[in-house]
Amino acid sequence: MLDRIEEVVIGKRPALELVLIGLLARGHVLLEDNPGLGKSLIARSFAQALELDYKRIQFTPDLLPSDITGSFIYDQRTQEFNFRAGPVFTNILLADEINRTPPKTQAALLEVMQEQQVTVEGSTMHVESPFTVLATQNPVEYEGTYPLPEAQLDRFLLRVRMGYLSPDDEYELLRRRMERRVDDVVLQPVLKKAEVLALQEAVETVYVEESVSRYIVALTAATRAHPSVLVGASPRGALALMKLARGRALLAGRAYVTPDDVKAVAVPALGHRIVLRPEMWVRQMTGDLVVVELLGNVTAPAAVG
Repeated sequence: MLDRIEEVVIGKRPALELVLIGLLARGHVLLEDNPGLGKSLIARSFAQALELDYKRIQFTPDLLPSDITGSFIYDQRTQEFNFRAGPVFTNILLADEINRTPPKTQAALLEVMQEQQVTVEGSTMHVESPFTVLATQNPVEYEGTYPLPEAQLDRFLLRVRMGYLSPDDEYELLRRRMERRVDDVVLQPVLKKAEVLALQEAVETVYVEESVSRYIVALTAATRAHPSVLVGASPRGALALMKLARGRALLAGRAYVTPDDVKAVAVPALGHRIVLRPEMWVRQMTGDLVVVELLGNVTAPAAVG
């Protein structure tokens, strides 16, 4: 799966692994970084490499909640209201530039991300499994962007930052583009729907020893006691950390979670769930840096296995 996606996404193996782990753990993934670093390409490539239904929403300032969830339309021939499903009724939803629309429309995704269902005018419709939102956003400092509400950020299992390519990888990007002579590449599917569901079930069988579980709890609780933090990670953050650690163990071919699995996914799992004190922005402190500091302060259990 990762090798197939690397045919078009170059030099991003760690980020690709995190996105795949998020998919296996039945979570939603937030891809955040500056424009032009391949966020949308990664989301589109995963959709192509999985034999799943895929839809895309381009978030804009005038997007309405009904444009996401769907709405009831009056049919003059039958004189009845029929539900016209929105793009959330899919398996993989690319929410492109999710922070370019006002909070009211952003919140339209909350129910479906958490409950995997949509309620429109009192009627509730279920979204078929598997269902994953791959959302991209540019930094909130950019003009025309709106910060995501903390409640919605908490619904994302993890946040992945891209970063710039190395000079060698950027050269390889140019070389491959000249070689194929077209911009877009269509990837052949690697996994079918039944296989994706089976892998997601397999994640639930990965064993987490008690000392590792308590380490996850200790890391999450430490975010609430840090002097730079106004609001720390909630218990949902601890659950996210456990799910991602189990997904990483499965990806490594293990049936149990190690402390190193927890450390490897702690920053993407917890960093975006931390609200810093206002004065910390001046000091350029971030939630990710808080988690990195805590990884050095919270004692990890001895290796298991």
